[in-house]
Amino acid sequence: MIVAVGNVKGGVGKTTLAVNLAVALAAQKRDVLLIDGDEQQTAMAFTDLRAANGDAGPGYTAVSLQGAAIRTQVRQLTPKYADIIIDVGGRDTGSLRAALTIADIVLIPVQPRSFDLWGVDQTAELVREAREINDKLRAITVLNGADPQGRDNEEAAAVLREHQSLEHAPTWIVRRKAFPNAAAAGLSVLEYDDPKAIDEFNRLMTFAFVYPNDIGKVANGNR
Repeated sequence: MIVAVGNVKGGVGKTTLAVNLAVALAAQKRDVLLIDGDEQQTAMAFTDLRAANGDAGPGYTAVSLQGAAIRTQVRQLTPKYADIIIDVGGRDTGSLRAALTIADIVLIPVQPRSFDLWGVDQTAELVREAREINDKLRAITVLNGADPQGRDNEEAAAVLREHQSLEHAPTWIVRRKAFPNAAAAGLSVLEYDDPKAIDEFNRLMTFAFVYPNDIGKVANGNR
């Protein structure tokens, strides 16, 4: 499975989702490659921290690739890995376009804010263009950094459901301290003691993938 995590809007939590996906899939004893396609190299920084803090290493392989190299290298590397996660930066870049042409799934994290919602239209157009080459591409919007309560989440979800070319994940990732706190320690949220965050992420994984049904069972310290 090749999964891109991208949106033309920055600051929506793409890297957080990408690294958590990589750790979660690796916990299923799958060979996982994480590609950092963002110039800021945040996914690589997280991987370095995870490797330094754990005795067994990060649990997955990570490389940095940009632009068209994502397409060419992924085609060569696909037979070697069960899953490839591609984290691409928050702009309309060659890296994002290349990832969309080879991905099975693109997860599009969106925060419940007007500017973020407006950016989905542009991302949806890139998905439409990519499907002219990659007709198997499944595009899923994910309400990420959702408010703990209030009407903004449901109003934002209603807007996202209007995009007929995009699926909308039925579970929301709420803005919780568990995500930055876990990342600061080089951990996935699934390795952090926050049952609500674990449940939300597990629900997203169950919706997006058919095989990781036990992903929420990853416990703190099982590295």
